[in-house]
Amino acid sequence: MRELEYPFNSEYLLKKRRALRKSLLNQEGPWVEKRIAVLGGSTTHDVISMLELFLLNQGIRPQFYESEYGRFWQDAMFPDEELLSFRPDFIYIHTTSRNIRAFPEPGDSPERAQELLGQEFSYFRQMWESIGEKFGCPVIQNNFELPDVRLMGNREAFDLSGRVNFVTRLNEKLYEYARSHPGFYIQDILYLSACYGLDRWADPFYWHMYKYALCVPAIPELAFNLANILKSLLGKNKKALALNLDHTLWGGVVGDDGPEGLQMGPETSMGQVYAEFQSYLRQLKNLGVLLNVNSKNDMENALAGLNHPDCMLKPEDFIVIQANWENKDRNIQAIADTLHILPESMVFVDDNPAEREIVRNRFPGLAVPELDSPEQYGRMIDRSGFFEVTAFSEDDRKRNEMYRENVRRASLQASFDDYEDYLKSLEMKAVIRGFEPVLYDRITQLTNKSNQFNLTTRRYTRTEIEQAAASEQMIDLYGRLEDKFGDNGVVSVVIGNQEGDTVHILLWLMSCRVLKRGMEEAMMDRLAAICRERGDKRILGYYYPTAKNAMVKDFYQRMGFEKTEEDADGNTVWRLCPDHYENQNHVIKVVSEDDER
Repeated sequence: MRELEYPFNSEYLLKKRRALRKSLLNQEGPWVEKRIAVLGGSTTHDVISMLELFLLNQGIRPQFYESEYGRFWQDAMFPDEELLSFRPDFIYIHTTSRNIRAFPEPGDSPERAQELLGQEFSYFRQMWESIGEKFGCPVIQNNFELPDVRLMGNREAFDLSGRVNFVTRLNEKLYEYARSHPGFYIQDILYLSACYGLDRWADPFYWHMYKYALCVPAIPELAFNLANILKSLLGKNKKALALNLDHTLWGGVVGDDGPEGLQMGPETSMGQVYAEFQSYLRQLKNLGVLLNVNSKNDMENALAGLNHPDCMLKPEDFIVIQANWENKDRNIQAIADTLHILPESMVFVDDNPAEREIVRNRFPGLAVPELDSPEQYGRMIDRSGFFEVTAFSEDDRKRNEMYRENVRRASLQASFDDYEDYLKSLEMKAVIRGFEPVLYDRITQLTNKSNQFNLTTRRYTRTEIEQAAASEQMIDLYGRLEDKFGDNGVVSVVIGNQEGDTVHILLWLMSCRVLKRGMEEAMMDRLAAICRERGDKRILGYYYPTAKNAMVKDFYQRMGFEKTEEDADGNTVWRLCPDHYENQNHVIKVVSEDDER
């Protein structure tokens, strides 16, 4: 919904929230259903209503538990039956500087200031640890905005008895905790309040009148930012950029002005603007965002512009370069097909409003930010939260190279007449084993990102992944694949639950970048072997159709399962006797732990 895209009109959203909610709920699913407990140190009703809108716009339908005013600590430490039975998937603790119980007084000794800091941090840490013991779900905690008055003026920043210094050091204690506790996330209201303007954000009128710790007009900003964290945790981030060139990546038209006439680099003020935007894009690439070109240009001219000495992005920084005179929506589809992702996983960046509208109408789920002046390009993409980072793995860091290697594999495939010969030429090697702590974040990320090759589309938190790994009742497998072109990282996950002599497959997914490479057969071989070793008599697989996973509708049939049930919605159940299963993988060498050593 356009009204909920950044930059949005907060006043309009607050006024029209009911109508917007009704419209969003009338949209067709599938929905990701999640339970969110909001424990507040101030009034949170409007925060929840705004958060619901932004989550619904991301395909997430939330249910909420709301603590009574100011009872965030009590509810976390001594939850009542309502909260316990609610069983939240996420807990959001909305606290602000107004919830800090005791500050140092001016002139207090360093020892006294440190004592108060330890007491305040311990107060919050006790709460987080209680949540971990009682609920085992991810926690999102605000850091603290700066005080809106400074008794000592600028000295507040460095004096240990100053409130500004106290808040700064308390925030750092939160950050240390977040770095060492997976599943604990910081919402940076310190940054949000600075961007909004602290005087407006912390307008005391709203506290004294309504017990809101921020001004009501800023609540949509807070809720949008929080929704970005949640949608990132649920795998709703975008994966790739499709970038126009002329007047987007650089100033000027390369076909008319020639590469020497383009504006980029340090020589002019506008050239510096485009250089900053290119630098921002390069940093996104280093986070694992896939860069691609979608430009109406001759390929020769596009490459000449990218090879300009002052261009910070070179041809090799892009996975796919579509520089031609096709309609840009067709190029979007071509890029998505090459990357084996859905068009809606992309962000289309183009200065031309007509081109934006064509692409937006063709692909409703694809993000198309409104671009105004080049000085704002980077900020617009950044504030939109398309690529919110809640976990950052080695696989993320290597993602561009992994996809580039896939392009080389596709080029090699074209030289073979026999597909199996092509697969054997890749010299593939796989590691398939139970979940390992070092990979919990990546496995969690994969369960929340994979949509096309995903039989049940169940989403898991890191805590649930840890629980699956620790349970003797569960079968947990990850698959890592590499070949002569490089390492694809963790690409497949299977989770099964044993009941008696039957294993129920709760989750089976695979990254689309390794489709039809034999990894599904290798995972199936290992699963069947484990079931035989455990004495299981049958394996039951489940397929739940969505708008995105039709490609695996007949997956279990291909694996040798027999269909036993199908309902009116297309949900199917499949059965396999592991004793009768014959291995199907003939192209991947599965490496044992001994081989790895």
